[in-house]
Amino acid sequence: MFVTPAFAQAAGGGATSGLFNLMPLLLIFGIMYFLLIRPQQKKAKQHQATLNAIRRGDKVVTAGGIVAKVVKVGEDAEVEVEIATGVKIRVIRTTIATVLSKTEPADS
Repeated sequence: MFVTPAFAQAAGGGATSGLFNLMPLLLIFGIMYFLLIRPQQKKAKQHQATLNAIRRGDKVVTAGGIVAKVVKVGEDAEVEVEIATGVKIRVIRTTIATVLSKTEPADS
């Protein structure tokens, strides 16, 4: 029946502990946003802008590793590329991984 002083004292600081416990979680989310999410979104926007700027004569690499020259750019999602002399295939624009060399726009 002896009560030690540690058990007899009331717990204090209950009002601020909820906000204080949430702080590390918010800090981790902020760090993840600036280190992972934001750069990934920026890279995706840049890749989409590159895909939208593809024109005839550009040398591209598809996601499958095929190096080709753009022959025709359609208004839809397809691009016609030449992988060898006289061998043309149609690929989906989003499967183009890299643009190796850009051509200059034709003078009007």
